[in-house]
Amino acid sequence: MVTRTHELTDLDMLEAEAVHIFREVAATIERPALLFSGGKDSVVMLHVATKAFWPAPVPFPVMHVDTGQNFDAVLEFRDRTVEQHGLRLVVMSVQDDIDAGRVTEIGGPLGPRNTLQTAALLRGITEHQFGAVFGGARRDEEKARAKERVFSFRDEFGQWDPKNQRPELWSLYNGRHRKGEHMRVFPLSNWTELDIWNYIVREEIELPDLYYAHRRTVVERDGMLLAVNRFIEPGPGETPFEAQVRFRTIGDATCTGCVESAADTPRAVAEEVAASRVTERGATRADDRISEAGMEDRKKAGYF
Repeated sequence: MVTRTHELTDLDMLEAEAVHIFREVAATIERPALLFSGGKDSVVMLHVATKAFWPAPVPFPVMHVDTGQNFDAVLEFRDRTVEQHGLRLVVMSVQDDIDAGRVTEIGGPLGPRNTLQTAALLRGITEHQFGAVFGGARRDEEKARAKERVFSFRDEFGQWDPKNQRPELWSLYNGRHRKGEHMRVFPLSNWTELDIWNYIVREEIELPDLYYAHRRTVVERDGMLLAVNRFIEPGPGETPFEAQVRFRTIGDATCTGCVESAADTPRAVAEEVAASRVTERGATRADDRISEAGMEDRKKAGYF
C-alpha cells in the first residue's frame, strides 16, 4: 500500500518559515511587538502570527506609528482588527514629536510625514523596552530592504549598519543584544507582492477597501495619481477628475499614490500583480523618490 503525503506549496513553505520566526522570537527575546498599520503586509503578518500561537492569543502587543495623516478607512480597519483579536494597541504619534520640537515638519502642515516616523518609532521601542519589533517589509520591495537579514540588529541608537549583518545559515537566527539595543524582525522577508496576494486569496483575509478598484476623485501630481481627501486638495493648475483606481500600498495619505485598475477582488488583484513589472513602492510612494539611496539612508537612521 502506497501512502501519499501532502506536498507543500510555495505558500505553505513561506507560511511555515514565518511561523517559525514568530515562535523563535517569542521564545528567545523579551517583550517583542508587531508593527501594525492596517496595510496589507502588516495584516498578513498578523494573520500568520495568530496561526503561529493558536489556540493561545498573540502573546505580544501591536504598535502603530501614526503620522496623523492616515487614511480614515485604514484607521477604522486597524481599530476593528485590534478589537477582533483582543490585542493591546500601542500608538506612537508623530504629532506628539512635532509638538515637542523633536522633529520638524517638511513642507508645512500637509507635507509628507513618512520620514518623520523614525523618532516616534524609536521612542516607542525605548519607552516600552521592546527587545524585538516585527515588521512587514519584504526584500522584493526595494533594494535597501533586500540587503537586510530576517533578524536585523539595531544598536543603542536604533541605527542599522548594512555592513554589520549577522549570518543566517540554515535559518539559524541570533537575537542576542545588549540593553538598549534591539532587533527588527521581518517574517515576510522572502515573500513577494504576488505571494502576499495569493495568500490573501487563499486565506480569505480582509483588507481595507482602498486596495480594491473603485471610482475615486484624483489629481495627477509628479507623475502619480493622488486621491483627493482631507489631506490632498487640488493645487494650482491641477484639475481633479474621476478614475477607476486602487492602492497597491498604503502609507501617509499625502504621498501615497494610486494606480488605474479594474481589479476589485483579491483574485483580480493577484492576477494584475502577476502581470506587473513595476514594484508597488516604486510606482506609488513619493517619499521613495528622494534619491537612489533614500530608503537606505532612512533605514540607517532607524526607519522601518
